[in-house]
Amino acid sequence: MQTLDRDGVTLAYEDNGSGSPPLVFVHGFGCDHTAFAPQVEHFRGGHRVVAVDLRGFGASDKPEQRYSIAAFADDVAWLCDRLGVEKPVVIGHSLGGQIALELAARHPELPAAIVSVDGPILTPGPFLEAMHGFARSLRSPEYRDILRSFVGDHTFLPTDDPGTKARIIEMVTSNPQHVVVSSVEEIAEWAGSGAAAAAAACKVPALHIHATVPLADTERFRELCPQLVVGQTVGSGHYSPLIVPEQVNAMLERFLTLTR
Repeated sequence: MQTLDRDGVTLAYEDNGSGSPPLVFVHGFGCDHTAFAPQVEHFRGGHRVVAVDLRGFGASDKPEQRYSIAAFADDVAWLCDRLGVEKPVVIGHSLGGQIALELAARHPELPAAIVSVDGPILTPGPFLEAMHGFARSLRSPEYRDILRSFVGDHTFLPTDDPGTKARIIEMVTSNPQHVVVSSVEEIAEWAGSGAAAAAAACKVPALHIHATVPLADTERFRELCPQLVVGQTVGSGHYSPLIVPEQVNAMLERFLTLTR
């Protein structure tokens, strides 16, 4: 992987292919750039494709700090600036979907369009309460076991590929506790209080792709962001870019034709 230093923090990324619009892939909680591996492989033939490791994850540094959605968005914007990535379509999964929307609000001049793949956006109250409780439970010394049970029990369908499921669980549970706790707290906080402002501020074309069990209030999302297009994968749990890449790729392909 390639790296850049931002104020003493190493940020890792992969930069492949050529062609416009450039695509920037932002992984979800606990993952790294490989969470979008099928999409990178699919689109690199006709687009410049940048896939990041967010700070705290993958090959990027993992400092002791608050891991806020705004800070993640600023990191992605900074990378785009340093790499000369102009008017990208920013595509995020889960936490990455939150980051893509926040980036459109904080850096409106940067993206040509954004995509959220099953991002928790304007999430209903009971889910947020559960997430806050989950974050508190992760402060336990047994946080890896708690995380393993949560991811295994709540983010997959019985029909999802077991090998892919095992690899994702291993990746998510390999992260350090301070990153895990802060990230989950920030995901829950932003999904309730930050998402509405970001959705209202987003003026670029936007696509939200949700899975079988939606994590977003798409009706409210569309009220605040009228240009929003909504799609749904069939027969996939939360990790649709890896479980049903052909469905996700097809929706991304079509969305790209609409944004030109």
